[in-house]
Amino acid sequence: MSKKQIILGISAFYHDSAACILVDGDIVAAAQEERFTRKKHDHAFPTNAVNYCLKMANATIDDVEYVAFYDKPWIKFERLLETYLAFAPLGIRSFLKAMPVWLKEKLWMGDLIKNELGYSGQIIYPEHHESHAASAFYPSPFESAAVMTIDGVGEWATTTWGIGKGKSLDLKQEIRFPHSLGLLYSAFTYYTGFKVNSGEYKVMGLAPYGEPTYVNTILENIIDLKDDGSYRLNMEYFNFCQGLTMTSEKFHDLFGAPPRKSESNLGQREMDLARSVQEVTEIAMLKMARFVRTESGENNLCLAGGVALNCVANGKILQEKIFDKIWIQPAAGDAGGALGAALYAWHKVMGKERTVTPNKDSQKGSYLGPKYESDDIEKLLKEKNIPYHRLSPDEALSAGAKAINEGKVLGFFNGHMEFGPRALGGRSIIGDPRKVDMQAVMNLKIKFRESFRPFAPSCLEEKASSYFEIDQESPYMLIVAPIKQERRIPMSKDQEALFGIEKLNVPRSDLPAITHVDYSARIQTVREDTSERYYKLIKKFDDLSGCGVIINTSFNVRGEPIVCEPMDAYLCFMRTHMDVLILEDIVLYKTEQPELRDDINWAQEFELD
Repeated sequence: MSKKQIILGISAFYHDSAACILVDGDIVAAAQEERFTRKKHDHAFPTNAVNYCLKMANATIDDVEYVAFYDKPWIKFERLLETYLAFAPLGIRSFLKAMPVWLKEKLWMGDLIKNELGYSGQIIYPEHHESHAASAFYPSPFESAAVMTIDGVGEWATTTWGIGKGKSLDLKQEIRFPHSLGLLYSAFTYYTGFKVNSGEYKVMGLAPYGEPTYVNTILENIIDLKDDGSYRLNMEYFNFCQGLTMTSEKFHDLFGAPPRKSESNLGQREMDLARSVQEVTEIAMLKMARFVRTESGENNLCLAGGVALNCVANGKILQEKIFDKIWIQPAAGDAGGALGAALYAWHKVMGKERTVTPNKDSQKGSYLGPKYESDDIEKLLKEKNIPYHRLSPDEALSAGAKAINEGKVLGFFNGHMEFGPRALGGRSIIGDPRKVDMQAVMNLKIKFRESFRPFAPSCLEEKASSYFEIDQESPYMLIVAPIKQERRIPMSKDQEALFGIEKLNVPRSDLPAITHVDYSARIQTVREDTSERYYKLIKKFDDLSGCGVIINTSFNVRGEPIVCEPMDAYLCFMRTHMDVLILEDIVLYKTEQPELRDDINWAQEFELD
């Protein structure tokens, strides 16, 4: 019997560290380090994620044939040095802040990996955008496709396109730092008062409340955008090359004010800025997509890189029918680089062939994280004296569907945790989309976040076209599509005259809690063969209510990672206004729970099967 070939992929030291493991080319496990350490966007070496992956592969580090690290540290260091020298002496503060960690750790990545893992085998270093491209194409359901990767910056590249065919994947062109669509978006994230590398979602969610007031200002002053989607930034408006902020005084003068202070009131100006940079991003991505379609001759498109998480822009590419189908890597940001690096090693370095199943990707629904058994959860609940009801699998789902139909908020902890930033029914908080006040309730009382943030729907795949203007699957919640015209509620003249956040509480459709102010929704289509229990929960809710859609948001509160272990879920349940919690086949009701005591050690280490 031949020995299994195992590849370990790692991303680390920028943000969202992660690990992934392949066994004979099969994606066995992948997870972000933050889920284990409970530090959001943890960038430390992913020791916990690596240990989890090895355990799922039933392997030790000695069984690993290759470790693949998601970028080339020496080339990234070259870019940093050249950038600092180009702006010297202006960048001295930034230089002094960055250098110690490079000189102590990052430049000696091979030694660091070997020491952290106790590893003596081969290490390979794909380029950052090669890792992104591999994560986009290789798991996709396409035998051949065009590939686009767009993010802040890797080593030098910020945007690339290429072509994948079978096991081959070749990048054709790139745009290089400091010219970056991702950094342009992050600059506006910073300027509107949100945190770079995590607040970009907020800008995207805020955009529909604003007007595209500043689009021409951006296009005429800040970015020179060509018809083929190539672009150059006017660096006079930025400070990220030489300073510790994203924007310069010239940027602030152009828009008439300094950056908004975090947590201060959002005004119409911030909403208009968000709308404007969102529209510029969409224009750029549409131009790129048209160019790549013409140049590649491919009918399908794969996307990765942090900007590929901009599901509104993705939806516009789909609506314009530039490509027949689109597949987006669910862990499109740096975490997904761990998966891409491993797949690069398997197909490009080892030359292994690729098997494609039509209409089905190889990412397994992105349910690649830890899973916990009901028996182990029940044992834990007994130890902690937590009231619960152990039901049959079917009865537990029926109880969940009943709770949603009664207007209750449900925490759903089910199967393997998701890999990537989206909850997809493994670690989700669920509500009834028909209730007008559910968006505000879940934002303010459950998530403890800004009231304007939209919620996404999960929909039975076969019913998606009954609710939304979409004609392809969207399993990873990375495509925004319009609500069907016949489901919309026409606005009165008074409602049409509303501005900004005043638009929030106006019902837009018969599913008001998942309909954004521009009549759009970020859709997850759910199929039974990929997400069996989640599908059945929605189906049971549909049988009760006649509605095949539920609200799905990630199982966490603001500032915390998505929950990983059962006790993470219980503590989140108790510290919010959730009504019901389902842990596999076990149902907990808030009304039956004792008050959460601070003198109990709630931490629990689980041994995974």
